[in-house]
Amino acid sequence: MAARFLDSKTSQNASFANSIAIPIAAINTPELIAQQTLDLSGGTANLTHVEFMGVVAIQLPLLPVATNVTVTVYRGLTTSGVLVFSASQNLDLSILGPQLISFAGSDFNAPNTANVAYTVFVSVTVLGTTRVGPESFNFTAVSD
Repeated sequence: MAARFLDSKTSQNASFANSIAIPIAAINTPELIAQQTLDLSGGTANLTHVEFMGVVAIQLPLLPVATNVTVTVYRGLTTSGVLVFSASQNLDLSILGPQLISFAGSDFNAPNTANVAYTVFVSVTVLGTTRVGPESFNFTAVSD
């Protein structure tokens, strides 16, 4: 049986490269970068999943040092929700310009209720790291 479409949303904070300059304010502290709410009420129990993908561009500090970036996706509005995805990447010290971090993941067996929130956070290991754009995130819910 083919999957049935339930809902789809986009969270677009910055459409273009270098269109924002938002310093990440704290080390190893998740910072909200995207949030959307999907209607999963039309899904089939235990057969509903949400697919998500996104991109965030990060700039190293002015004095480049080893920096790790972690992207997390939670089902819920805060980090006390259900962690459904996490990925970490070390930034390349030889690249002085923006570095794109792209990701794609899924939340299987999502609840079949209305207004299910998904929230994306980014955290870094070094102060002076800056979000510079683009930042774009897509969430799509389907059910079998």
